[in-house]
Amino acid sequence: MPRIVAALFALSLAAAALPACAADNAAQADPGQAEHYVLAGQLLDPKTGDVRDDQLIGIAEGRIVSVSQRDAVELDEDGKVIDLSDRFVLPGLIDTHVHLTNDASVQGHARLGRGSHRAALYGVRAARKNLEAGFTTVRNLGAPAFADIAIRDAIEAGDFPGPRMRVAGQSLGMTGGHCDSTLLPPDFEHRGGGVADGPWAAREQVRKNLKYGADTIKFCATGGVMSKGTATGARQYTLEEMEAIVDEAHALGMRVAAHAHGDAGIKLAIKAGVDSVEHASLISDESIALARRNGTALSMDVYVSDYILGMGEEVGMLEESLEKEREIGQAQRDSLRRAHEAGVRIVFGSDAGVYPHGQNGKQFARMVEAGMSPLEAIQAATIHAADLLDWSDEIGRIEPGFHADFIAVDGSPLDDVTRLESVRFVMKAGEIHKR
Repeated sequence: MPRIVAALFALSLAAAALPACAADNAAQADPGQAEHYVLAGQLLDPKTGDVRDDQLIGIAEGRIVSVSQRDAVELDEDGKVIDLSDRFVLPGLIDTHVHLTNDASVQGHARLGRGSHRAALYGVRAARKNLEAGFTTVRNLGAPAFADIAIRDAIEAGDFPGPRMRVAGQSLGMTGGHCDSTLLPPDFEHRGGGVADGPWAAREQVRKNLKYGADTIKFCATGGVMSKGTATGARQYTLEEMEAIVDEAHALGMRVAAHAHGDAGIKLAIKAGVDSVEHASLISDESIALARRNGTALSMDVYVSDYILGMGEEVGMLEESLEKEREIGQAQRDSLRRAHEAGVRIVFGSDAGVYPHGQNGKQFARMVEAGMSPLEAIQAATIHAADLLDWSDEIGRIEPGFHADFIAVDGSPLDDVTRLESVRFVMKAGEIHKR
């Protein structure tokens, strides 16, 4: 348990006595501006992989104002220090693919009984679980009736705790595709809220999502595991439709994520200019090379397969979904290994909501099993994810000017990445959410 110790800091820095890295940081901001401080026993810089001992982090108005060596500061007895001197501290984690409104215990046809209002209320609980698991930022890729936008806005207003969010609103998809609603018979004439066929209808849906508060666009380029009647390898949307979506979104300042398992859809999505491909289970070497050349990020949710195959039948997943996961689960892990070896940018995306929220950290070990080092897996969930979300100067590092988002664990995750499954301390914007 971290110890909260009183002490107002009369900071007298002798810059010449500081190590070079600490002196550089001190020059970026005035530590005397800090309202309170965190003492980190070990502190990771995910960009360089450097680990520094006994670092003092100054915080004011939710942002970091200084990072300096502990012995460069004289302590008084009237202020406040959060003592994490026995912990390993790193930036708050980022999950680029979650569904806060999805309850993993409600699957298959049972989902038809859960409306958008109930889904939004569940999202309040899921938001807290993601935050307490150490994920101080998430990108929500699809929610009914723009419920994720309401959740984001409520968190920002301080109504309840949760991660900072990028949100996609309703996912775009073709009629009968993975982003449509295919569980009901034709009598109901029901369709997904983001269904749009043809380039101009797709552009209109992008504009509608922006109108109601989305800052990201997600569309389905292939079938999916969890949808009824779609093949994971089958392309959905034409290149012309994908190009219209990407062009419209980028013109409006929104980034684009494409759900795609099969290579035909992956390849077209990359050619259309998407910022990230989600899943990328059956990606070919040709598409891997194209992704690297275009700077396309891959978000590959390799942990979720364990949950689907281990718990899917018990929680009511369709047998069709289980069979599809049996076909692509290992293939996706092999694809992650090949993409990583080829130098493609990998970002952390777990598909939380298909499995229970709060278990996101279990993905790190699967990424390492697929050939990534612990540092590379952490970089995928910090600096690379921050860049994808267009927040590279706000989150993902512990530096002056960045949001005061960080976590602490017992021992170095560079030695044992499973330590990120048991986060002991969470701070977001200078506020403690888990002690």
